[in-house]
Amino acid sequence: MHATSPITRRQSRRIHVGKVPVGGGAPISVQSMTNTDTLDVAATVAQIRQLETAGADIVRVSVPSMDAAEAFGRIKREVEVPLVADIHFDYRIALRVAELGVDCLRINPGNIGREDRVKAVVGAARDNGIPIRIGVNAGSLEKDLQKKYGEPTPEALVESAMRHIDHLERLDFPDFKVSVKASDVFMAVAAYRDLATRIEQPLHLGITEAGGLRSGTVKSSIGLGMLLMDGIGDTIRVSLAADPVEEIKVGFDMLKSLRLRAKGINFVACPSCSRQNFDVIGTMNALEERLDDVMTPLDVSVIGCVVNGPGEAKESDIGLTGGSPANLVYIDGKPASKLRNDHLVDDLERLIRDKVREKEQAEQDVIARDA
Repeated sequence: MHATSPITRRQSRRIHVGKVPVGGGAPISVQSMTNTDTLDVAATVAQIRQLETAGADIVRVSVPSMDAAEAFGRIKREVEVPLVADIHFDYRIALRVAELGVDCLRINPGNIGREDRVKAVVGAARDNGIPIRIGVNAGSLEKDLQKKYGEPTPEALVESAMRHIDHLERLDFPDFKVSVKASDVFMAVAAYRDLATRIEQPLHLGITEAGGLRSGTVKSSIGLGMLLMDGIGDTIRVSLAADPVEEIKVGFDMLKSLRLRAKGINFVACPSCSRQNFDVIGTMNALEERLDDVMTPLDVSVIGCVVNGPGEAKESDIGLTGGSPANLVYIDGKPASKLRNDHLVDDLERLIRDKVREKEQAEQDVIARDA
């Protein structure tokens, strides 16, 4: 409904996670993490493909052992989306997945031992054009920082991050991104705001261990929303105790609401009241489920009566306004047809898909003319 966002984004260095640019003004990427056993290649590939279909830009996979590293190599060959290998402590795993084509290493340099091991991992990353993600978490701070601060604090998170960053800076390796996650919204927001002033590298946002689908979505929306409104953030993960596909959906909805990404249908719908002329809630539930596969940006308004319906419809690609004896459909802001309640969802889905095809064809025509 609005082409641009009023948010001024923080300027950051651009890196590439596979084919996906991160930072430097690139679109904010949305990622999730597999929760299958990495050794189960078929199950992990299947889940990654589900995430791809949902629109994931990047997927992280846990690689806790050398056997898992070999499985990761097989998984990598089966999928298109860039993969981040999540590695802790054992530098040999990082070296192996670098050989197998990993797109990013999630590894904290300070946790993998001697300086020569850090240097070996950084060398492999440099030679293969692989960025590194430093991931600090309030639940796993270094013991001396726990003792120094007594409990996790924003200052402790940032100090931990700067320690890991120092390893990479000493080795003249600038291609990294950083996260400083906490389950407490205030702690995470304060840490990210502080870190954003200290480094030029892109920031990966997340409220870690946010909770279940409902509570975690609310907590993440508040915390990440505060940071995104500040212009902070180059890639995000909404950490939910739910199907990872839901993380992608929520992430994109969050970015769409701030006009930072346009992907899929942006629904505007009333909460319904006694004025409604059709079942708004049932219609919305059905449309969201049926049109989950649509990735083309489209604004669709579903309003149950004539009070706000025409105004919203005139700002939408397709708008439905409740009316009696039939509901009025607007296309591109103009009255187009009337739909009765008998087959309302079927008819509206058809109109929306027709509009999607029209937009896609128009985009293809532009590409063909510019070629």
